[in-house]
Amino acid sequence: MPAPSRRRRRYPSDTTVAEWALIEPLLPVEACRRKTGGRPEKWHRRDVVDAIRYLVDNGAKWRALPSDFPPWSTVYYAFRRWVRAGVVGYIRDQLRRRLRAGGGRCPYPITLIVDSQSVKAAETVGKDSRGYDAGKKINGRKRHLAVDTHGLPVMILVTPADMSDRDAARELLWRLRLAHPQLVQVFADRAYAGQLVGWADDFLDLHLRTVARPKGAKGFVVVPRRWRVERTLSWLMRARRNVRDYERLPEHAEAHLTWSLITVMTRRLARDGQPRTDTWDKKRPAR
Repeated sequence: MPAPSRRRRRYPSDTTVAEWALIEPLLPVEACRRKTGGRPEKWHRRDVVDAIRYLVDNGAKWRALPSDFPPWSTVYYAFRRWVRAGVVGYIRDQLRRRLRAGGGRCPYPITLIVDSQSVKAAETVGKDSRGYDAGKKINGRKRHLAVDTHGLPVMILVTPADMSDRDAARELLWRLRLAHPQLVQVFADRAYAGQLVGWADDFLDLHLRTVARPKGAKGFVVVPRRWRVERTLSWLMRARRNVRDYERLPEHAEAHLTWSLITVMTRRLARDGQPRTDTWDKKRPAR
């Protein structure tokens, strides 16, 4: 076991004691404590997690991490290892289930909302994983996000920006069906209409329902159901690392997005001691 962390918490992105109590049990067992054995970890995991959160929140480069964090190579190795092992997705799912259960809902959602967002990509993103979104006039990548009726993340998929929402939705919905067999329906905007609706119903036994803007509406309008995923997209953009895509690997881009939402969920759990439910949810039957 590494020595207790002695680094002074000085950044807004640092974990509090309550947040670390939520994250620590969800991390994999250290190699030195397994039957196969391994070297003890030199740096405390809380310092590593704080470094990842700092990088996501402030948009820093890996090599530009402040000196009070572990070496950048150590932090990046842990980040990459946890992505490959599915640890980041596991933490996301466990925190979401705890928030839902605390809000009086079933931990496993049956209704989701999906949407996409195109962002510019830096020169570090290769041509094989980027594209040009003619509609948004953006050269970069597109994020496809599935959230529950609280706006909590369920799955994130990163594709080239020139991939249409319908094509990406086939992959996203297929993964959702495999990972969440209890799903019943998914809400989306009109970009997902057409043959995709019948395909989801026939092959996935999943009801895809499109929600259109009110007729004659101009400018910004709060659209029922869809506003929750749009709010989650705004949460993502609060983290500077997510304003532009810098990652060579799409799965690393997905991990940065997930870490920013993990921070949102841990802060909500730690701040109130129990998950907060919106007034909108109190007027709706539990799903």
